[in-house]
Amino acid sequence: MKTKHLVPLLILFLSIVLGASTLFAGARSWELDKAHGNIYFSVDHIFSKIRGKFEDFTLALNFDPADLAGSSFLFTIEVESINTGIPKRDKHLLSEDFFDAAKFPQIVFESTSITDAGDSLYEVAGTLTIKGKTYDLTLPFKLEGVKEHPAKKGTEVAGFNGSIMFDRLAHGVGNGKFYEMGIVGKDVDIFVSLEVLAEQ
Repeated sequence: MKTKHLVPLLILFLSIVLGASTLFAGARSWELDKAHGNIYFSVDHIFSKIRGKFEDFTLALNFDPADLAGSSFLFTIEVESINTGIPKRDKHLLSEDFFDAAKFPQIVFESTSITDAGDSLYEVAGTLTIKGKTYDLTLPFKLEGVKEHPAKKGTEVAGFNGSIMFDRLAHGVGNGKFYEMGIVGKDVDIFVSLEVLAEQ
């Protein structure tokens, strides 16, 4: 084959390859800013509200509002990092009465689809694995904004906030004994607040 015929074929080949690379590149990857990412919870105790957080979790995040099919959230929470400010209570929460952390050390949420609900709100549907069982769960996240990080040159920061009411008994966190006694509520308010970073 003559050289002049090879040139257009090479151009066509590169166009196909580069086009495929763009098509399957996926949404932009973001890294969790651990100092400014939190998973909080609140639950009733008789007349008061007990608040706490999980201090150790990871997030694998790919997100682009223009490519929701290629976007995904993957949370992995270390159950032993629970902190309500009272070590004795935390120890009880880690016991078989609640999380049974010795047998089930992690909680995992993995998205399966993300839907634009309008007004920068995204419905993140996925599966929650807790205490060895998997449940369908949808987390609503508000994209608070994206901008150049004021303190980190060459870095963009994005923010997400989301809240959900979680029925702990429907998800196996406790057997209902303390709820029936009127001590610990079954509905847990969960609030997730995230800042994530990416190179510009």
